[in-house]
Amino acid sequence: MHEPDVVFADYRFLLGQPETGRKTYEVGHIPGSIYLDLEKDLSSPVSAHGGRHPLPDPAALASRLAKAGIGSNSRIIAYDDQGCMNASRLWWLLRYLGHEQVYVMDESFSAWQNAKFPVTTDVPVQIPSSFDVKLQPQMLASVEDVQQASASGSAVLIDSRDARRYAGLEEPIDAKAGHIPGAVNYFWKDVLNADGRWSGVEALEERFVKLGKDDGIIVYCGSGVSACPNVIALEEAGFTNVKLYSGSWSDWISYEGNAVATGEEI
Repeated sequence: MHEPDVVFADYRFLLGQPETGRKTYEVGHIPGSIYLDLEKDLSSPVSAHGGRHPLPDPAALASRLAKAGIGSNSRIIAYDDQGCMNASRLWWLLRYLGHEQVYVMDESFSAWQNAKFPVTTDVPVQIPSSFDVKLQPQMLASVEDVQQASASGSAVLIDSRDARRYAGLEEPIDAKAGHIPGAVNYFWKDVLNADGRWSGVEALEERFVKLGKDDGIIVYCGSGVSACPNVIALEEAGFTNVKLYSGSWSDWISYEGNAVATGEEI
C-alpha cells in the first residue's frame, strides 16, 4: 500500500445508479485510492453506434489517467464491489493503451473491509503524472470483424451475459433481445468460484476446454464491460488470440442489417 509507484483505482459503479459508485467511495475506500467513473471518466459520450459505453479516445483517456496521478511507470491495482467486473474493464483499457503493470484485486472491496483491512474517507492529493500511449489495436475487434466471424466462423464469438439474456428470454437493458448468430455463451461470473474469488488456472482451462488454444476468439457482453473478466480468464487459461468487441450487443443491434439469434446454438 505504501510503495510510491502503486496506485489503487476504485472502480465501483452500478448501472442505472451512476452516482452510487462515487458515494460509496466517499463513505470509505482503500487508503490512497483514486476514484474513476465508468461513464464520466472511462467512456466516450453515447452516439448512434459504439454501444452504451463507447471506448474513450486514447489521448483523452491518457490525459485523464495522468491527471489522476497514473503515470507510465505506475503499478495500478483496480478494485470494485461488482465481482471484479468493472475492475477488469480498467485492466483491459490500460492494457489496450500499452500499460502492462495493471492488476485486478481478487474478491472486492467488501471482502477487504470485512477482513478489517484499513479503510479511509480521506481523498488523496492527485499529483499529475505523464502517461505514454502505446496502443495495442490487436486487442480490439470491430463490428466488421464480428460480422465476418458470425457469417463464416472465422473466430469464436463468446457472449458473456447470463443465459437468459443470451437466449433472448429477457432483456432488461437493451432494445432487442437475443445474441449474435453463432455465438456461444460463457457467463462472466463463472470465472469466479463459490467464494467469489477468481478460479485457478486449471479450473479456467477446464471451463474453456471446448475451445482450441489457437482459435481466434472475440468476446462481447452488453456494452463491453462484463466481457472483460472473460478476456482475463482466457488469457490466464493460455489463450493468446483474444479480442474484445467493445461495443458489444448494444452496438451490434444499432445496425439495422445485423441479424439476431435466440435460443441455444447447436
